[in-house]
Amino acid sequence: MNMLSSRTPGLPLGLGLAGLLPFLLCAAIVVLMGLPWQAIALQAFIYYSAVILSFLGGIHWGVAMSLDHGGSGEFNGRMIMAMAPSLIAWPALMLDARFALLALMAGFLLVRLYERQSDSIERLPGWYRALRTLLTVVVVLIHLVLVIWLSLLPV
Repeated sequence: MNMLSSRTPGLPLGLGLAGLLPFLLCAAIVVLMGLPWQAIALQAFIYYSAVILSFLGGIHWGVAMSLDHGGSGEFNGRMIMAMAPSLIAWPALMLDARFALLALMAGFLLVRLYERQSDSIERLPGWYRALRTLLTVVVVLIHLVLVIWLSLLPV
């Protein structure tokens, strides 16, 4: 974390870490509280996850508009990638909670894998890539904890 915080500008680091709080809080309520708080927190978690996943697509829309040449292969690919997260997130809101969590988790991983491609590495600052790796690991682990927790509940 020291290497991350020494290279990452303070505001994006603080905002990124603050963005983890709704994930952590909702997951804690799901695991530790009783009904009806569990159901409310799980729904809030899934909705927040969908919003954040869609936000990540918006980042790539902005990168394409500002750094890629319109009509180029990089531009077209990044614009399609910019839309993919919301096309994963929105249908996930209509799925059973376990499947929604899995779909959203896969979406976070797919965005991060895309950001590790050479054209993304050239266009995204190193501090952003390091921050996104940290945030993605935490978010995916929290999703996984909830999937496992839901799988252990009696039907």
